[in-house]
Amino acid sequence: MKEPIIQVKHLYAGYDGQAIMEDLTFDIGKGEIFVILGGSGCGKSTVLKHMIGLVPPVSGQVLIHGQNMVTARGKERTRMLQQIGVAFQNGALFGSMTVLENMMLPMTAFTDLSDDAAKTLALAKLGLVNLNRNSHQLPGELSGGMRKRAAIARAMALDPEVLFLDEPSAGLDPLTSAELDRLIRDLAQTLGITFVIVTHELESILAIADNTIMLEKETKGIIARGHPKDLKADPENEYAYRFFNRNPGKEMTS
Repeated sequence: MKEPIIQVKHLYAGYDGQAIMEDLTFDIGKGEIFVILGGSGCGKSTVLKHMIGLVPPVSGQVLIHGQNMVTARGKERTRMLQQIGVAFQNGALFGSMTVLENMMLPMTAFTDLSDDAAKTLALAKLGLVNLNRNSHQLPGELSGGMRKRAAIARAMALDPEVLFLDEPSAGLDPLTSAELDRLIRDLAQTLGITFVIVTHELESILAIADNTIMLEKETKGIIARGHPKDLKADPENEYAYRFFNRNPGKEMTS
């Protein structure tokens, strides 16, 4: 395994002291495309929110370069947050601002760059996702796939080491989803970005993931981990095998 950039240790994820997922422990290697997967409602997005510090865990640790996101405060927490970028499922772009203005916003808020320098850098980042020609458009004028790419570009605005993507392929047609998969793989290979992706899209998982953990609602934990192609080919783990092979089992065939 590559050197870990993120270490999750005995994480109990939930709300108001009630755990949805219990005792999660896993490492994410630097430069990996790491996928958190599982059935609908199993807690994938909840775990992501805990990992980015949006929701405090019931207990446990989320370490980035050995520093605990859970207990970090003040300048230390700000520094840690600047090491990560997040693109949520709906993109979360400001509808009244152009794509370029959306890109420049975190740069002007968190750096000392001049407006001209921020604009130049923003256009370069948009070029990485093939959107520099659309910089003048509003988010509502873009297709669904273009909005996803714009959200990824904005998540890269501050040069984070880790990008968290929540259901990036949701709502996209198969061709657009495949283009997004290729973009994620290209960014990981060319820029060395670590990706943490929450999804249940099988084709995307098999196309891009270097490593995965699979969550299950009933056991409130990790029931499988490893490369997705290995999980798909291993009948020893019945739930993971049925999931990856789209086999609901005898109890659901009638």
